[in-house]
Amino acid sequence: MEASEVRRAVEAAGATASALGLQVDDAVVIHNSDRIALRLVPCDVLVRVAPSAHRAGSEFEVEVARRLAEVDGPVAELEPRVEPRVYLRDDFAISFWTYYEPVGSEIAPAHYADALVRHHAALRQVDLGAPHVTERVAGALREVADRERTPALLGPDRELLSNTLSSLSTAIGSGEAREQLLHGEPHPGNLLKTRRGPLFVDLGTCCRGPIEFDLAHAPEEVGEHYSGADPDLIRQCRAVMWALFATWRWRQDDQFPDRQYWRAEGLNRVRAALDR
Repeated sequence: MEASEVRRAVEAAGATASALGLQVDDAVVIHNSDRIALRLVPCDVLVRVAPSAHRAGSEFEVEVARRLAEVDGPVAELEPRVEPRVYLRDDFAISFWTYYEPVGSEIAPAHYADALVRHHAALRQVDLGAPHVTERVAGALREVADRERTPALLGPDRELLSNTLSSLSTAIGSGEAREQLLHGEPHPGNLLKTRRGPLFVDLGTCCRGPIEFDLAHAPEEVGEHYSGADPDLIRQCRAVMWALFATWRWRQDDQFPDRQYWRAEGLNRVRAALDR
């Protein structure tokens, strides 16, 4: 979000929290992308604030979190002091979550894999409609094909992304691999190390597909500790994952931090994944 929009989002979150009876003296922005995450003090609540255009995505995330909490999945929980839903204020969609104090920095690959195994087991217990990962790929292909949406993407790079997304998504969507509900983007930034153990956050990316698509987002060593995972499919999924990431960075309206760096780096990661 732009600085002016961040200020409005913080004000909307604070006002909503106060109206719900939570004490708010200050707000600290923890993350800023297409939406922001902030910590309110002294009530010690994590708030996720998105433009109201993303209300459906926020509501989906809240529903996923609620369902997974019922089956004891390793996920961050909604704030218990307020009703578990999305609140609308000043053109923002606002949700309230438990704030977890970080413990240490890295999660060992074996512990990461164990958390993902337990997360997948919990997801298998949840009856929830979610798009297939190939639908996400189809959306990226539309972006790549639309020169007005991705005007700065050069011809060879456009061809690289198009070919990668088209060919490898066919392999992923062939139906040969076992499929289930997935986190969708369980990269290290979405796995918190807490006193309760590793907890997944950012649940709005939930989709259906092979478990290897989730493993492609984790450090490479994690797949070695996940029993039954297909190493070749993980490598294919990693190429698709980086092609998706790179495509989003080349959108004209993308607001990812350091976008120019990640545009080039995303393409480099695609090439490296294909080489492997």
